[in-house]
Amino acid sequence: MKKTFIIQLFSIIFCCSVWTTAFSQSKSYTPVSKELYDTIMEKDSLLFGASNSGNIDQLKTFFTEDLEFFHDADGLANYQKTVDNFSRVAKNYSYTRRVLVPGSVEVYPIKDYGAVQTGIHQFCRLENGSLINCGAFKFVHVWKKTPDGWKISRVISYGH
Repeated sequence: MKKTFIIQLFSIIFCCSVWTTAFSQSKSYTPVSKELYDTIMEKDSLLFGASNSGNIDQLKTFFTEDLEFFHDADGLANYQKTVDNFSRVAKNYSYTRRVLVPGSVEVYPIKDYGAVQTGIHQFCRLENGSLINCGAFKFVHVWKKTPDGWKISRVISYGH
C-alpha cells in the first residue's frame, strides 16, 4: 500500500512539474501586422538615431505636443521638459547610446489611434568605439498616427 501511494505521489508531482513547465514557457511573439511592426521599428531607429547623434531638432519631431513621459524615478514630464532632458543629455552626456535588446520589442495596433510598442533597451557609455556600463530598462511607447506621420504621445520608462 505504501508503495502504491508513493508511486501515485511521484506521478502527481511529475505531472504537476510537466504542466508547470509547459505553461510557464512564454509564448514566442509574432507581430499582428508585420507592416506595422516594421514601420514602428523604423521610426524607433530614426528617433534614437537622432537621440544618439544629439540631433534635438529632429528628435523633437517624433513627439506629440501633448506628450506625457512617465519615468519611474523622475516622475511625469511634458513635451518641453522631455525635449529639455534630451538636450541636457546630448550636451553633457554625448557618449550615451541607446541600444534595443534583441528580441525584446513587441508592437500591437491600437484601433483608430496607432500602436503600442513595448521592449527593453540599454543605455550605454560609448568609449573608444565600445559600448560599456550598460543599464537595461523597460519601456512602453504609444505611437499616434497623425497627419504629420507617426509620433509618440505617451512614454512609460521603468525598471531603473
